Amino acid sequence: MADLGTMFGAGAAETFMGLPRCDDLAGLTARVALMGAGAITSYPSVGAYCAGAPAAIRAAAATYAANLTHMNFDLGTPTLPDPGAAVDCGDLPTVDGDGAGNRALVRDAVAMMLDRGAVPVLLGGDDSLPIPMLEAFAGRGKFTILQIDAHIDWRQEVEDEPLGLSSTMRRASEMDHIERIVQVGQRGIGSARPGDYQDALDWGVAFVPASEVARRGVQAALDLIPEGSDIIVCFDCDALDPAIMPAVIGRTAGGLGYWQAVELIAGAAARGRIAAFDLVEFMPDRDIDGQAALLAAQLVAATLGIIARQG
Repeated sequence: MADLGTMFGAGAAETFMGLPRCDDLAGLTARVALMGAGAITSYPSVGAYCAGAPAAIRAAAATYAANLTHMNFDLGTPTLPDPGAAVDCGDLPTVDGDGAGNRALVRDAVAMMLDRGAVPVLLGGDDSLPIPMLEAFAGRGKFTILQIDAHIDWRQEVEDEPLGLSSTMRRASEMDHIERIVQVGQRGIGSARPGDYQDALDWGVAFVPASEVARRGVQAALDLIPEGSDIIVCFDCDALDPAIMPAVIGRTAGGLGYWQAVELIAGAAARGRIAAFDLVEFMPDRDIDGQAALLAAQLVAATLGIIARQG
């Protein structure tokens, strides 16, 4: 199909935006390491509902493969400060139905990235991806989570699975190295019961619902992050309004816009240091004419540039 990428010389790109490829994490030298993890925790009711997400987002980013050094006006600069700042480490060989094995793959890969001094950027993948990513940070200091999501994810379990969707922030709260959780974008009716919400408040979560972001802007959330914090950003695609991001399992009106998302990520990097980023709940089967995949690719590109320049 003809598009602007074709006109400007983009061809088939196996990596995100044509980034250099890193097939061996033991030799990783880049400041930012992108990796896909499509299927982590599947369910009898919905299966591996985001399994094709990394491939779909990479395919959408291929149109920019010839333009990696061009101006990115979301950042006011080219996307990366130098060609080797970020690499694409491919996809983890996750297997539908092997939740424990998939989580171990994520945990080990993220730990190796951190050992090599890189900031992990994970392309999900289902909503359970943050749990093993967060586990990899054990013993590496104290961290603040900035969760950007339509839902609070404080359920004990769903379909007898305590390590899956809707439980990520409750599991995070049980980790000794997580000292603060700021959750932004809640709206509508989700899986949380009043008791789940109260448990989060009792733990100390700071909530900034989507309605408050609409009234006051993203600064209301950023002010809750102490300066100098090490921040792990957990981004669920359903944080965005379904008018621009329909490719999610739980569409709910009143979500964030693209600029609010970018401002939250950039603002977090300005408050402290982003130590990791994950993007989850992208469902290619629910996309409309590839628009959501393009949006996800644009957001990830901006995020790579923000992280590559921090510090």
